[in-house]
Amino acid sequence: MLSITSAQLTALLAAFVFPMARILALVSTAPVFANRGIPRRIRLGLGLALTLVIAPLAGPIPDVSPSSFEGLQVLIQQIVIGTAMGLTMRIVFAAVDMAGELIGLQMGLGFATFFDPLRGNNAPVIAQTMSLLTVLFFLALNGHLLMISALAQSFAVLPIGAELFGAHAATSLVSWGAQMFAAGLTLALPVVAALLITNLALGVLTRAAPQLNIFAVGFPITLLLGFFVLALVLPYLSAPMEKFLVAGVSAALEILARSP
Repeated sequence: MLSITSAQLTALLAAFVFPMARILALVSTAPVFANRGIPRRIRLGLGLALTLVIAPLAGPIPDVSPSSFEGLQVLIQQIVIGTAMGLTMRIVFAAVDMAGELIGLQMGLGFATFFDPLRGNNAPVIAQTMSLLTVLFFLALNGHLLMISALAQSFAVLPIGAELFGAHAATSLVSWGAQMFAAGLTLALPVVAALLITNLALGVLTRAAPQLNIFAVGFPITLLLGFFVLALVLPYLSAPMEKFLVAGVSAALEILARSP
């Protein structure tokens, strides 16, 4: 007759619950996975399925009960780790959104917003277009599979029960955000530079012909030129976007590796 003691049952529960906390935290915060268009039941099912696959590879589990105070500390630790990994990838998407907002602002489309049902707020048109392109690039590059692979590797980089982030990891996360801010400016630079030259030319034209209605002439010119330059630049954005997305997955592991 098969008998399971309470200690064995607690160990089995801990081996499933602790990895699940990290996995569900990443699924609920990482881009694409945390999309509000995906029902919560599907995201929960995805997290449970990933737990069944990754939990046996998670390495040694601390001999603590999930219902104890020490177990609660480990659960909070895993939630923080999964959230930090998801936030690292979300910064990449935020950089592309920022580039779209800068382009739209220079084109005169800063006021052109519409309700985004996936985020629940108003989003600029150009920023939303850039965001959708980033999601397509992410899926085309199998970024979702790379993220799952990084999640599985994170249990070897920072095992369950190991010490949580230190100052080095927090500094790395802030530094990564600064790098992505610069990357967003780099993506928007071609269109912004072209529109800046256009605005300077319109300013000179206004000084030469004061009777010219600059608002009636300048807005359609900057709008058309912005779309034209954006159409020229889009085919060349695949290489830097691929670089940023792959670097985001690598940065998630590097931040964990810098924990003491």
